[in-house]
Amino acid sequence: MAKSNSTSVNRQKDIVSAAIEVFAEMGYYRATTAKVAERASISQPYVFRFFSTKEELLLEALKVSFERINEAFARVIQSAPQTSLEQELIEAYQDIMDEHRSEILLQMQAQTMMEHSVAELMRESYAQIHDNVYRAFKAAGLEAPMEKTMLFLARGMLCNTAMAIQLPLLMKINE
Repeated sequence: MAKSNSTSVNRQKDIVSAAIEVFAEMGYYRATTAKVAERASISQPYVFRFFSTKEELLLEALKVSFERINEAFARVIQSAPQTSLEQELIEAYQDIMDEHRSEILLQMQAQTMMEHSVAELMRESYAQIHDNVYRAFKAAGLEAPMEKTMLFLARGMLCNTAMAIQLPLLMKINE
């Protein structure tokens, strides 16, 4: 029974990974669960075994993408020296952008969605990132930690846009 449960968990992760890619490529509204199933090499009814609606699948995909950011930032906050905290957070985010581009594109699309559940998840997720970064900057004794937090988040969003439109010039901040 444990093996079956493990297989189910792996298949669910495969479905979410496929959904992230499909939603990022096609956009949530054009994407279908049939396309997600095709990308995950499973049947469409199998998708519905785990997710009763496409919106539920989107919410899980967004949660996975934000968890990745929060976990990466938590590792940096726990281990980085105060003097290099901001730079190491930037590098952690850059790694996510490089390795998980579709997750960032998915988040960007979700910022414009009006569905209540999506908008609520986006507010909660960004607020959590904001709070974690602010607390870390404050604990590190950085001057004007709220301002630094806002600039850090704004630069991240600018980097997202630069990545999406393939304009790396907007990503250079250390010149």
